[in-house]
Amino acid sequence: MPPPKTTDRGPKSNEDTQTDFAELDVLRNTAPPATAINNCTEDGFALNNDMKIHGSGLFLVGGEAFRWRPWLRADGKEGTVAEGRVGEDALTGRLLNAKRLWDVPKEAWGLLDLVWPKPDLLIIGTGPRVVPISPEVRRYLNDLGIRLEIQDTRNAAAQFNLLATERGATQVAAALIPIGWKEGR
Repeated sequence: MPPPKTTDRGPKSNEDTQTDFAELDVLRNTAPPATAINNCTEDGFALNNDMKIHGSGLFLVGGEAFRWRPWLRADGKEGTVAEGRVGEDALTGRLLNAKRLWDVPKEAWGLLDLVWPKPDLLIIGTGPRVVPISPEVRRYLNDLGIRLEIQDTRNAAAQFNLLATERGATQVAAALIPIGWKEGR
């Protein structure tokens, strides 16, 4: 297609109904969810309801916020820091399998087994960077009828805030690991 012969767009409009796109806010009258994330910190999260979560991940489902530590194993020992070593309750542990895929045990998703109705979308924040999740975790969550979105935690938090405002907190859930997460022993 040849380029246009002129860049002239005609006479300037005298209409007073032109749209000021800087003032356009389609969500102006929509209240954010009570569990929107204000801030991701190295060891936790700050929510817009003045709740602060430290030393833990965050599970947002059904408009509620829960502390979430998927690195704790059923056979693990919580509170071992007092015994002079790094315990599983610190922000370190194992979330990656031998193939370096994010592999959280089924027990960590127990809340999703209980909640009804189930959220349509689960946004997973894998910490300071995006990590692919294992096929087993994906299959388990998909079998619950939940679609997945995998991102680093900062972007996952921002996406949760937007989608929970647009679609409602019962339709969108988030499982977030703090941005200071360090894969450990």
